Amino acid sequence: MAKTDMAGYFPDRELLRLLPRVLRARDFHLYLEGGQRLLDLWLQGGRAVLGHKPSRVLVELKNAAERGLFTALPHPLEGRFLKALGELFPRRAFRLYQDFGSLCRALEEAGISCKTGESEISLWRPFLEDEESDKNTPFLIPVLPWPLGPSVLVLDKGMDAGFPPGELIAPVLLAPAARSLYDLAAALKGKKANRGSRRFFKIEKAITKSAWRRRGIYLTAEPGMDREKYEALFRLFLEGGFLIPPSPAEPLILPVSMSPGEESKLARLLGSC
Repeated sequence: MAKTDMAGYFPDRELLRLLPRVLRARDFHLYLEGGQRLLDLWLQGGRAVLGHKPSRVLVELKNAAERGLFTALPHPLEGRFLKALGELFPRRAFRLYQDFGSLCRALEEAGISCKTGESEISLWRPFLEDEESDKNTPFLIPVLPWPLGPSVLVLDKGMDAGFPPGELIAPVLLAPAARSLYDLAAALKGKKANRGSRRFFKIEKAITKSAWRRRGIYLTAEPGMDREKYEALFRLFLEGGFLIPPSPAEPLILPVSMSPGEESKLARLLGSC
């Protein structure tokens, strides 16, 4: 497990309006009106890091919906979700919120600023390389692989008793979110077991002398890039068949699977800028 700063939680989404209308999303691809297909390197800011339309997660959503569990009331699924979080963050405490705005309000009520660059709080993303760097961070906000799931605050255990309670979450949202956490935990264990494998070799070679920097599956553009330059970059990748993040504050995410042709094309684009 590892952390990044909070910049990715305050992104600009306006560049997404440059896309044609998206009709379907599956695995790591977006299918557009007119028949074009894009490889998604944004993945909803990381919330689709395990891919779009995960089948087992959708089954959990369907089952909870069929039971009519749409209202935010106490339910055993909360315990299952918290247990799944414990698989990722052992010896930590948790608070659940309806959305990121509610989470920020809770932090501010506790006297903690929810702003980019604050030292007390960090954004956590899976599949980074420096996996032990979150040990001394008292507050983590994880980017979890399910777009409809609750916002989660991870606390030091010692803060548990004194920190205000979180919010109730509708079970129809908790059921698929818990399933996605167990899938993520399994994927992280698989990554550790295959640590010696050489992934994304072409991309690593292409960015050696470029403005891109890589940490695990995440690539970041040069810091301080202005809006005009980044928009040109966004258009360039879009024309090449790739969706990159709509804001330079968010990382480009390398998907679990790419065809050899996609990887070669992406490597050429990354190496050219």
